[in-house]
This record gives sequence, structure tokens and C-alpha cells, in this order.
Amino acid sequence: MTKQVAVVAIGGNSLILDPKKVTVEDQYKAAAETTKHIADMIEAGWDVAIGHGNGPQVGFVLRRSEIAAKVEGMHEVPLEVCGADTQGAIGYALQQTLQNELKQRGIKKSVATIVTQVKVDKNDKAFQNPTKPIGGFMDEAEAKKREKELGWSIVEDSGRGWRRVVASPLPMEVVEIDAVKELIAAGTVVITVGGGGIPVVDDGKGGCAGTAAVIDKDFASSLLARLINADLLLISTAVEKVAINFGKPDQKWLDKMTLAEAKTYLAEGTHFAKGSMAPKIQAIIWFLENGGKKALITDPAHIGAALRGETGTWIVP
Repeated sequence: MTKQVAVVAIGGNSLILDPKKVTVEDQYKAAAETTKHIADMIEAGWDVAIGHGNGPQVGFVLRRSEIAAKVEGMHEVPLEVCGADTQGAIGYALQQTLQNELKQRGIKKSVATIVTQVKVDKNDKAFQNPTKPIGGFMDEAEAKKREKELGWSIVEDSGRGWRRVVASPLPMEVVEIDAVKELIAAGTVVITVGGGGIPVVDDGKGGCAGTAAVIDKDFASSLLARLINADLLLISTAVEKVAINFGKPDQKWLDKMTLAEAKTYLAEGTHFAKGSMAPKIQAIIWFLENGGKKALITDPAHIGAALRGETGTWIVP
């Protein structure tokens, strides 16, 4: 087949197959399972850029930082630096496991991870209403202290304690996009916009400055797909197909949706959960509205079969 470019967005939770097995070694094994299916795509002729989530992993880094600060007096790690840390760590796991799989198949192809900044608008309304909980639980006294001294936004979390919340602004620009394009053009598999990218804002001097925020990885992958004119946006998630009326007696699995149908289902507000499927559908809508050719949602194990048209949910203009 003629070479085509796909952006594959995989969730950070896909690296944690069992909530009781969350070590680095466990996540590495899960990464190896995921990259086998991406290798299938590459063997079938696709050039691939990989975006990934990092929600659980950022939580682990923050928790270690908090414990070290209390017990050993170590400095705490800023949120955007936690994002950079996890981009490197997850990128390493995906990069090495994919390299190994490709070598076993006799495929000569480079794989590279780019620590990627994604610019957001400092005036994004999300900064006025932070909603994303991060880090560990605190008692009220510590929460109020951090709110006063560090300017954190703090909320009480369902009787379990107090937590920090941060904004989730929309991605506006992939800072390293030229490097990403050059690598893809050279045939390299690029792992980028990890965790939605390290959120940065304009520093007022023509440069960038990190900001405490969380960017949706599907939104960032959608932006990436638009910027590189990808032929396909593939969102890999926990389900083989998308359903409307999910969990209800009239639940219906979908083989295909048009852009118009996707917009209608999303607007109805009852089909797709806000924290899971809804942002995936929105990301695909933006991709297709801006010239994208087709999109696919399925789980990692069914990527190969879905690309052959045997399963998954296809969304087309």
C-alpha cells in the first residue's frame, strides 16, 4: 500500500492492565503488548506518530515527590516537570518495546521520543475554573496553607480529604511540530505530545514558560493529526467499539458514524461519559472538521482487525 500517516493515541491507563500491578516493570510489559499492535500497523505500511496519556503516572511522580518532601526534606516537583518526567519514562517504554518488536520482525525503522511542549492560552477560561484533581489527599489545615502560600486551587473531595485542582485548557500549538514533521518525513516513528504535552504559555518575550495544567491527550493528538495532515486518527481505548446508550437496555454498538451523527450524539449529552468517551468523540470531530479523512476508535488488541474493517468504530466525514 502507499505510505499513509496515522496518529495513534493510547491512554495512560492502558499501561496499567491490573490496578494491583502498577510497577515500572508491569507498565513496561503492558507497553510491550500495546506496541505489538502498533508494529502490525507499521508492517502493513503505515507511518505512525504516537500520542499517549500519563494520568496515573503523573500521580505516581507527584506522590513520590510529596512523600520525599515530608520525610527527607526534598524539594517538590512542579506539575509541568512531572509531565516531562513521564513523557521520558513512558516514551522510553514504548520506544524500546517497539524497537525490539520491529527488530524481531526484520523491519528497519527508527523510533524516537520527543519531549514535547504544547502551548495553551493563558486566558483560556479553564484557568478561571480549575477542575482536574491531582496529587494526594491533604487535611484541611495543609490544604489551606498551600492555597495561601502557593496559590493552589483546593477542593474538598467527597469526604475523603482535600486535593489540589488545576486547569485543563485547550491545546493551541505543538512547539516541536517542525521536528515531528521532519522525523515522520524521514520514516521515523515519533512518540510525541505525551500526556497531552507539557503545558506552556507565552512568556511575553517570544518564548515559553511552563504552567500548572493538564491537557487532554486526545485533544492534543487531534491537534497533532491536523498539523501533520494525518490520514487517520486512531484512538486506542478500553473498548472494542463505541456504543450509544451505553449501559442501558437499548445499548447499541456502532460500526460506523458520520461526522454529523457524532456531533448529534455528543450534543445529546447522554451517550458518552464526560471523563472518558466524550473527549475522544470531540477530538475526532475537530480532526474531521479540519480536513481529516477518517478516524477509528478501538482497543489495542483489535487495532489490526479494525484496520481491516472487521471491527472497531469508524468515524468519517
